[in-house]
Amino acid sequence: MEPRINYLQKGQSALKALFGLGMYLGKSSIEQPLLHLIYFRISQINGCAYCLDMHSKDLRAMGETEQRLYMLPAWKESPVYTTRERAAFAWVEAINANEAPDDIYETARREFSEEELIDLTIAAITISGYNRINIAFRPVAGNYQPGMFNAKAN
Repeated sequence: MEPRINYLQKGQSALKALFGLGMYLGKSSIEQPLLHLIYFRISQINGCAYCLDMHSKDLRAMGETEQRLYMLPAWKESPVYTTRERAAFAWVEAINANEAPDDIYETARREFSEEELIDLTIAAITISGYNRINIAFRPVAGNYQPGMFNAKAN
């Protein structure tokens, strides 16, 4: 698959807002490993190779195990995730599907403060935006180095 447009070079003005969301989330009270697991999971669902490469490498650099990465598509049946992580996965998957069922909301609300729940929602929106940009413009996946975009916190 051939890249289309280098949006990081040509789209700086348009991307400033999205970078700002990533920077905000980088400082949020949601633990960074959980945020990156969310980014990885939503990228799996949305089929974004670039983000999968990025977040798998960042997660491994943070000490995440291969087992937890491999089992993430089956998180509902896997014993390796905490109740908090499960609540986050359910919430962001629902948001990614443009849903917000009461039962999923109530479960997430038991694990997260109101501010954290807003931050989880913003995280789902942000990574989904990056997924769509990457799918549209096809940056080459596989060359990402851990921490490469930390200043932009995507």
